[in-house]
Amino acid sequence: MSPVAGSVADATGNWVDTLAPAWSRPYLRLARLDRPIGSWLLLLPCWWSSALAVVAGQKMAPNVVHLALFFVGAFAMRGAGCTWNDIVDRDLDRSVERTRSRPIPSGQVSVLQAGGFLVAQALVGLAVLLSFNTFTIALGIASLAIVAIYPFMKRITYWPQIVLGLAFSWGALIGWAAAFGRLDAPALLLYAGSIAWVIGYDTIYAHQDREDDALIGIKSTALLFGERTKPMLALFYALAVILIGAAGFAAGAGPIFAVFLLGFAAHLAWQIVRLNIADPDRCLALFKSDRDAGLILFAGLLLDAALHRLV
Repeated sequence: MSPVAGSVADATGNWVDTLAPAWSRPYLRLARLDRPIGSWLLLLPCWWSSALAVVAGQKMAPNVVHLALFFVGAFAMRGAGCTWNDIVDRDLDRSVERTRSRPIPSGQVSVLQAGGFLVAQALVGLAVLLSFNTFTIALGIASLAIVAIYPFMKRITYWPQIVLGLAFSWGALIGWAAAFGRLDAPALLLYAGSIAWVIGYDTIYAHQDREDDALIGIKSTALLFGERTKPMLALFYALAVILIGAAGFAAGAGPIFAVFLLGFAAHLAWQIVRLNIADPDRCLALFKSDRDAGLILFAGLLLDAALHRLV
């Protein structure tokens, strides 16, 4: 099957290419709605944090309205972040095989049009944020500084994944703050664990582009780790499991959470075993599987809270 006109190289055959009106497709691609995995990975720490607050508050279930707002906010803000990233990286994207078909470098959208779309998505995110308490609003606004600097990090450090982790894990603070109007040790431990998780999975993702990145001077942990990627992933994933486990137990989670935490750990170990850094398709598939890992952890927190209250 030939690619749909204007489609992005690594996202063909999705609903945007086949169902969305033609005029909307470049904008939906800017927001990565043709590749929603990143939005899920931004959303999951929010949901973890909300579920962790349920455990700590000894409640039966999370606030469903909060979960829905996090869903909308994650998709809107991931779209805004990707649009900003594409504006900043438009010249670099022209030099990388996988990204030169993105809407800006391919000429489907101008920088001015992308900027307007960025503002529209940010306003949706702001509307969601204003639904929460004052502390959460301030905390959400504080995250924008990290989002703004992230696209520049790959130019100056081999550790841009740390900055991505700081941004993509922010929801681990937001969910708790929305429930309690403050931050406590379990939320901070969850945030630290999520950062380690992000460094791991984005290293896998970055291996798709490491040859092009090396040629044009873009830095990443994929290039830094190279053949040592598997042991480094084992280190960061182990940190993620330990810190997230500490967050759960500090909040009062019990054996149900422990079982699902082991499932989360097993999934991460499976990724390391399956990884072949010379196979971009496998790297992408393993990266996408982190949504499943995150949902396992979320389910464990929910079930632990519910069953604890029933018992």
